[in-house]
Amino acid sequence: MSDTDAGKMIRPPNKLSNKVTIGGPGAVDDAALERAEQVIVELSDSYIEWAREDLIKIQKAFDDLKSGSGDDPLDAVFQISHDIKGQGGSFDYALMTIIGDMLCRYIEGLEGKVTPQATEVVGLHINALQAVISQELKGEGGPIGNQLLSGLELVVKKRSK
Repeated sequence: MSDTDAGKMIRPPNKLSNKVTIGGPGAVDDAALERAEQVIVELSDSYIEWAREDLIKIQKAFDDLKSGSGDDPLDAVFQISHDIKGQGGSFDYALMTIIGDMLCRYIEGLEGKVTPQATEVVGLHINALQAVISQELKGEGGPIGNQLLSGLELVVKKRSK
């Protein structure tokens, strides 16, 4: 991995209004937008529970990966991390989105070649996701989030040589 391939910070928009067109054909009116944003706020309380369920699933897939059992456990880890990546930013857990994206990119870079070192790196990403949820690190997680991301980037860089 070259320096240009190092982890990148993804800052997903936090407001639904940044994702839709207002006014004109196919646009969303302000009232509908406000209702949708209110639904997201109401669902935010459920996000932690959904994330915990995803973390149980990804841990199971990871355990299968380590033991060599299950049907394509690396793909299962990828699919779950992809889901985590897609949900986090919508519920003010941008760090989940960032780490989920890092894990997806790492797995894609493996091209299906799973070594003990690669398995270790995947596990570290999963541990980082678990830490974000257990500590309820909203947004980008502040100093703790920065430490998690820096640590993951260093490990990926070291293991990719």
